[in-house]
Parts: sequence; structure tokens; C-alpha cells
Amino acid sequence: MAKRDYYEVLGISKGAVEVEIKKAYRKMAVKFHPDKNPDDASAEEKFKEAAEAYEVLSNADKKARYDQYGHAGMSGAGGFGGGGGGMNMDDIFSQFGDIFGGSRGGGGFGGGFGGGGRRVNKGSNLRVRVKLNLEEVANGVTKKLKVNKYVSCEKCTGTGAEDGKMDTCHTCGGRGQVNRVMNTPLGQMQTSSTCPSCSGQGQTIAHKCTKCYGDGIVKGEEVIEVKIPAGVGNDMQLSVRGKGNAGAKGGIPGDLIVLVEEEEHALLKRDGTDLHYELYVSFIDAALGTSVEVPTIEGKARIKIDAGTQSGKLLRLRGKGLPDLDYGRKGDILVHTNVWIPKKLSKDEMKTLEQLQDSENFKPDPGKGEKSFFDKMKDHFH
Repeated sequence: MAKRDYYEVLGISKGAVEVEIKKAYRKMAVKFHPDKNPDDASAEEKFKEAAEAYEVLSNADKKARYDQYGHAGMSGAGGFGGGGGGMNMDDIFSQFGDIFGGSRGGGGFGGGFGGGGRRVNKGSNLRVRVKLNLEEVANGVTKKLKVNKYVSCEKCTGTGAEDGKMDTCHTCGGRGQVNRVMNTPLGQMQTSSTCPSCSGQGQTIAHKCTKCYGDGIVKGEEVIEVKIPAGVGNDMQLSVRGKGNAGAKGGIPGDLIVLVEEEEHALLKRDGTDLHYELYVSFIDAALGTSVEVPTIEGKARIKIDAGTQSGKLLRLRGKGLPDLDYGRKGDILVHTNVWIPKKLSKDEMKTLEQLQDSENFKPDPGKGEKSFFDKMKDHFH
């Protein structure tokens, strides 16, 4: 099923500012919160959908990519997601719960906490650069990346405990938070704060793992297969959910941010989905007409140069450019014709040309149908 527009999901316009986006998300999240809609699968999906939209629109970089490329710019193919399509509830409460305050288990909504108000550790994101040539940009490509990162400790299965056993925190009783009653001139006031004994985990470790020293994560590496969709652009960022650093003590892993670095092609210059090629022909071929080969992404294509072709004439190979990231439509290859004037001539060549110098057909005589360089550029950009 096609994803709904993120602005539509939150009920806001494209011009909405940060405070409006946050307010709209809070309204949707409160309305469809699982605690208010128990056992309602439809409400849970809408809750996740709102979180996905907020994750993108509340981030300036992601919002800019979404505004330019739509969902394809965020997710592309093969599981990319600048949004929260792959989120579970712990993801959402860990990342966005802070806009509500309080804790999920206490009738409010938890920020950085899972069920019952316990803090959920979130691994940090990782960034890698991937170089792509023009052919890979045109067709899409799968890259295997060896990434150095924090991974879950195998010895303790990520718990941080030597024997894999965690004890319920005696200070907070496993809630991850402690309550304190304060006397004020207006009466008693109850406040909640992160438990100092377990740092909000709700559990403590009696015997720390000797390999990870109780963190549940160790340095390692992973080969990650990244599918990059056709039509990506230079400096575009793609997010692979859950492939960043592992979260401490069984927490949620971060994401792998893939930054696209496009290699310059030797002959073709990119302009959005169009490609430009500078073609040089001799003035004899331009006068008599000929056919020449020009490079394309797939190989070579032969095009006809009409007799009397002028320098600056633009020839177009339709559909031979790059695909649009959103819609898949391909741009064109624009061939710019340059008539080459020789810089050195032999005596015989000079004599031949001198004989033609006074010929009427060799004298410039632009007709009304001939366009100036300025007019040609104006036509191209309009």
C-alpha cells in the first residue's frame, strides 16, 4: 500500500514551522496512543504513521530531502527509511516521547523510556560515504560495506551481566523512575526523576560481564548490504534502520547513514536527470553533413549531423538520461555541437581555402530563422 504524504498524516501544510509540526504530532500521538486505544491495531498503525512523519519533518535535512524527492528520497528501495516505517513501540517512545513529558506507564507518555517508564538505551548513528559512478546512479546498485561499529556482546548476549541475569532494581522496583514528595506553600507536590541506582534501566547487574565490562556492547565489524535506488544525487543521505551502533544493555541500535558521493564522468556532465555532452565536428563535416557516435550510459549511440549544421546547435537524445528518483522518468542527453576551426594549416590547405574565401556560400548570412547563442540558452532553460 502506498504511503500517505507526511504533511497529510499530520494535517499540516508544507509551510508549517517546527512548533506547528511538533504540536500536530503531539495531537495525533495523544489521539492514537496505545494506552488510550488498547488492542486497536488500526490506532497503533496510525500512531506509528504519525511518528514516522514527525521523524522526517522535524529534522531539517530529512525534511528538505522529502520536500524535494518525496518518499523515494527517504526510503528509495530495499528497506531504506528516513521515516519510522520499521519502528517498534520502544523506538518511538525512546526517540520522541520527550515531547510529552512524564512516563508511559504512569498515564502520561514516556520520553526515552519503554513500557513502565524504563529507559531504553539507543545506540548512536553511524555515517559512511559511498562513491557511485554514473552507471550505478542510473541503474541503482547494491553495495556491501564493511563497517566498524559497536555490536552486541556475544558472551552476555548484550545484557552486560556475566551470567546473563539481571536483577530488579531495589530502589525503583523496576520502574526506572523514583517519586519524591515535596512540601510547598500550596501543599504537597509529587515529582518523578530517573532512578539514580539503575540509571532508568529498572534492572541492575550483580556480576558484570568480563568481556564488555557491563556495557553489553563491544567493538566489532559487520558487512552490511545496502541497496541504493536509481536516480540518487550527490550528497544525498539514505538511512538504513537499525544498522548503526548497538544500544547498550540490549537497547535499540542506531541507524547507518549512507552519504552518496557521485564520481564525475569523463565525458557526460549531469544536470538533474539530463546529461550534457560536448561534441566537436570539423567545419567540413558540419558543412557536408555526417554521422557520429556519442557516448551514453548504455554505450554509444550514432546521431546524424545535417549538412550546414551551425556551431552551438543542440541535439537531443530523448530518454537517454538519468531516471527521476520519484517517478522513474528518464531525462535526456543534450549534445552541444561545436564546429572545430583548425588552428594550423598547411600551404596546400591555405591555398584551397583561399580559393573558397570569396565564394558566396562561405560568407556569413544568418537568416531570420537563425537563433543567437542567447536565444538558444533561453530556450534550453525554459
